[in-house]
Amino acid sequence: MSNSFLQSAEWEEFQHSVGRKTFRVDGVLLIKRPLGFGRSYFYIPRIDIRYLILDINNFLHKIEVLAQKEKVIFLRWEPVEQYPISNIPALPAGRQYPIYKVADVQPSKTILLDLKKTAEELLTDMHSKTRYNIRLAEKKGVTVREAGVTEFETFWELMKETTGRDGFRAHDKEYYKKMLSLTPSPLSQRARGYDELQIKLFFTAYEGKILAAGIFVFYGDTMTYLHGASTPEHKEVMAPYALHWQMIKFAKQQEYARYDFYGIDEKKWPGVTRFKKGFGGEEVKYPGCYDIVFSKGWYKVYKLSRGLKRIF
Repeated sequence: MSNSFLQSAEWEEFQHSVGRKTFRVDGVLLIKRPLGFGRSYFYIPRIDIRYLILDINNFLHKIEVLAQKEKVIFLRWEPVEQYPISNIPALPAGRQYPIYKVADVQPSKTILLDLKKTAEELLTDMHSKTRYNIRLAEKKGVTVREAGVTEFETFWELMKETTGRDGFRAHDKEYYKKMLSLTPSPLSQRARGYDELQIKLFFTAYEGKILAAGIFVFYGDTMTYLHGASTPEHKEVMAPYALHWQMIKFAKQQEYARYDFYGIDEKKWPGVTRFKKGFGGEEVKYPGCYDIVFSKGWYKVYKLSRGLKRIF
């Protein structure tokens, strides 16, 4: 298993395009994010530390030295594996970093489909209602295609409609536009290197009307469903089911090993979670997100400022 696309060179390039400063420590991507009072924090998006880091204490010490130069007060980290991050041993001279469990940045639960299975096996593993809706969409003639470079506005209108209707938080328009501009070439075959990232937009249509859209990430052995949007028009043709089934089959054709639905949460997104679970697959839970504190005093200022924002 390779590391997440969030550690790729292309994702780092994207971070630069949206104005964020980045660093690499022992090959691991750190993204610098401002806190608003002259200080910042480092964020390590999802990483399997067993994959790159041999000495965790030495790794953290290197980051602390860099943090002092960059006025960074803590490291926010989302490990992939169940590493005992809350029990990192003390550094030389008895130094130990305070560590706090915090709210997730990336979803801590997902569903992974094993694409080594045949299409028939994947269908069998699905909930009967999901299979029915896929076949209904096929009978209705729902189509899925890759969006052209000039069709971004169509996606953005769908995204605004989705967030307004469902109360989801979305990034701003330029964020999505720059994300989709990373790899503009058509994805007709896996011509690029296996570990090079591509991000593509796909549309689902019925009788010429775009009903759903999905942003998909192609990286390593995994295709990931990153963002989605839809309209309630023609709900009866089950466009979202058609989108995922066609993309699952496409991922198999391109010889990806896994299809990642990326985020489920029964409490925060009950409807979306129920929809994704209908496709079967394995539920995966990551350890969550942690703050590793380099400056206790400034961290208290940060926590106080967050508390005041909630009050006012």
